[in-house]
Amino acid sequence: MATDCLFCKIIAGEIPSKKAAETENVLAFHDITPQAPTHVLVIHKQHTASLSDTTDEALLGQWMAGVRDVARQLNLSDYRVIVNNGPQAGQSVFHLHAHILAGRPLAWPPG
Repeated sequence: MATDCLFCKIIAGEIPSKKAAETENVLAFHDITPQAPTHVLVIHKQHTASLSDTTDEALLGQWMAGVRDVARQLNLSDYRVIVNNGPQAGQSVFHLHAHILAGRPLAWPPG
């Protein structure tokens, strides 16, 4: 756990969240500023700052399986998964996470 990481504090229960799903390795919770009717963040419980910083392939597999499983649990058939890597790409919390967006048409290209 990184002591100054917002998502690590959510994992530890120091900051409340509206959980969507949780397993031994993955936590999913609703975004506090949703960009779609369904906007869930999926994080691995082991702190890693970004996708580029990740060297543990098992962690990546658990995390992406978590993304898939959360979408299934939410009964989503059409959804977008977004991973921002670095500040220029819009990453504002430096704990590896994916956004699941659904519930409205999602235009392309984004942003």
